[in-house]
Amino acid sequence: MLNVAKGLEMKKSKNYYKQQLLSKIKNKTAILGVIGLGYVGLPLAVEKAKAGYKTIGFDIQEKKIHQVNKGENYISDIVDGDLKEVVNKGLLQATSEYTFLRNVDTVCICVPTPLDIYQQPDLSYIKNSTENISRYLHPEMLVILESTTYPGTTEELIKPILEKTSGLKCGKDFFLAFSPERIDPGNPWYKIRNTPKVVGGVTPDCSEVASCLYQNIIQSQVYIVSSPKVAEMEKIYENVFRYTNIALANEMAILCHKMGIDFWEVIEAAKTKPYGFMPFYPGPGVGGHCIPLDPFYLTWKAKEYNYHTRLIELSGEINRYMPEYVVERTAAILSQKFKKPLNGAKILLLGVAYKKDVSDIRESPVIKVIKLLEREKAIISYYDPYVHRFSIEEKEYESIKQLDEAEILARDIIIITTDHSNIDYDSVAKKAKFVFDTRNVVKSSSEKIEKL
Repeated sequence: MLNVAKGLEMKKSKNYYKQQLLSKIKNKTAILGVIGLGYVGLPLAVEKAKAGYKTIGFDIQEKKIHQVNKGENYISDIVDGDLKEVVNKGLLQATSEYTFLRNVDTVCICVPTPLDIYQQPDLSYIKNSTENISRYLHPEMLVILESTTYPGTTEELIKPILEKTSGLKCGKDFFLAFSPERIDPGNPWYKIRNTPKVVGGVTPDCSEVASCLYQNIIQSQVYIVSSPKVAEMEKIYENVFRYTNIALANEMAILCHKMGIDFWEVIEAAKTKPYGFMPFYPGPGVGGHCIPLDPFYLTWKAKEYNYHTRLIELSGEINRYMPEYVVERTAAILSQKFKKPLNGAKILLLGVAYKKDVSDIRESPVIKVIKLLEREKAIISYYDPYVHRFSIEEKEYESIKQLDEAEILARDIIIITTDHSNIDYDSVAKKAKFVFDTRNVVKSSSEKIEKL
């Protein structure tokens, strides 16, 4: 009987921290932390606060901290009123002081994961965040990585740092999981709250605690996988799927142009098939923080296993070529239609954001288009209602104030590079000398319109 009682006591001790944390999460007394208040972190922090949790956001940029604490929104996917409400209620505050981590029960890492100049993963932001957490890690704490990275990061990088610095044991004293962010900037239908969450914990207890947290925040499915590696690979696969299919669409667009076939019409016809086909569209290139970068985390990791990811790298070649292809097509149009060279040509770009209805220019292919056109001495201006100004290598660019007839007629050619919803492209096409539409947004047809 003594041995049985001792066994029960040990089992109780093993699950004690888990049960305590689960109780806090369920009755919403847990204090939640989010490191990184960008396109991923701030929407997540707002959702946590909207769910009724006291939430602390951490960031190294004082400007962001000041804006959040004043209820000033800088992320387009957040409703301004939602941020103001949770800040005014005292449910959300921001700070650069990591000492506040000692008070939080759960913390999500939502920091950038860029590639360096050698196309290798730069995990410095994740590592720095983990080291800051490790100094204040305490029993009964949950740590979740949401930043996209290569399979193995959670267990090979984060877990050893947390355990070594704190002396605590993962799965017993604290809990660790990976749950990939699924933010689609500008998507009017799918936000954090109604997008399913994938969770992979280091141990089953880690998965249970992380799953419980998200179940109390979102209104969609929480899908548990067997390990962080599976969850990390799942996120990479999502983006590789899109990246390679976009490359296929881009290659088909190039070939169809050479063959005199309207590829946009081809896509519309293919979409009538009710099974076995999903439409992807060509464009001037691939932008944003995730799609152009994340697949190369996998190509880098694959080398550790002596495997060459040929399809991903070939897709990269095709997608990276598209800005150059846009410039080549522009040069051909000017030469054939107007007997003009790129040198001295007045070109107006409609849109510099990487996708419609957002202000995000990270990895925007339009930036490369501008560089290539200016290298050929073209005179560049742009109009983007979401991006009023930006800089490239210390050179400042500012959007024209108004897309009126005078501005349109002053250009030799207009290139539609982003398909924002609040621009009347058909009206522009009627007034312009010539339009090169890389996004298939001009619905009218005429001899002065050419599509990608």
